[in-house]
Amino acid sequence: MTVDAAVDRAIERIREGFGEPLSVSRLAETARLGRFAFARRFRETTRMSPAQFLTAVRVHEAKRLLECSGAPTAEVAAAAGFAGPQALTAAFTAATGLSPARYGMLCRGQGQAPPAPDPGPGTERGAVAGTVRLPAGLGSARVYLGAFATPVVRYPALAETIVDVPADRPSCYLLSGVPAGHWHLLAVAAAAPGAGHPPRTGPVPLAGGAGASVTVTADSVTSAAVRLRPPRPADPPILLALPRLRPPADAAPPAPCAALTPPEAGGVVRAVPHGPPSGA
Repeated sequence: MTVDAAVDRAIERIREGFGEPLSVSRLAETARLGRFAFARRFRETTRMSPAQFLTAVRVHEAKRLLECSGAPTAEVAAAAGFAGPQALTAAFTAATGLSPARYGMLCRGQGQAPPAPDPGPGTERGAVAGTVRLPAGLGSARVYLGAFATPVVRYPALAETIVDVPADRPSCYLLSGVPAGHWHLLAVAAAAPGAGHPPRTGPVPLAGGAGASVTVTADSVTSAAVRLRPPRPADPPILLALPRLRPPADAAPPAPCAALTPPEAGGVVRAVPHGPPSGA
């Protein structure tokens, strides 16, 4: 992801003022760019339009409020910058896969499950497999990996898996049942702090694969390595209602990657060339 000081200024404005009526023109003024030049550079940096990024930040704030306070939908909508409860519910449900009320039930452990992947109606399927590696100096991590149509972890995932990764070596993963096409491979993780890190109040959040696209073909396995890193300001917020990620006390030794090759691929892992992502 490129570094752009003008876009960074706009992103900071969005993250600090999401509750205000922010237009593209006002954000362009913050970036000290013309409206069209700003919109182009913003998309090049974040792979989203300014309006999409603003909505994503607002939905993420609504998630935080629902997790922390359980406030009524009207209060959450006002605090997160939405025009009203209906606007919040529409944007929230589209992004997370759950309504605000059902997301609140999920957070409170009231029997609500995270939304399941939706690979679509097609019948041609392949797989993506490879290794996941943590940054140096951290403990074990629990990692969510998914294939998505956009460079944002939002509903719906086309396929998903969770893998535990030890601190000192990579682990293998397998995403099976991925529709044939060009998709984004994205990862979210919670890692235990390493011995050399300052004390923390909770797990260390990590991200990986943002913007990477993989080409999946029927009855084949695409090989793709994922390297996790700390989140960056220009990363889109995590919108999908994920399973709770807690670092494992001690991740098991990783299995050989060959053992994860699905039988429908004939036991062959093929490196498929990257292509343009769908839905970008």
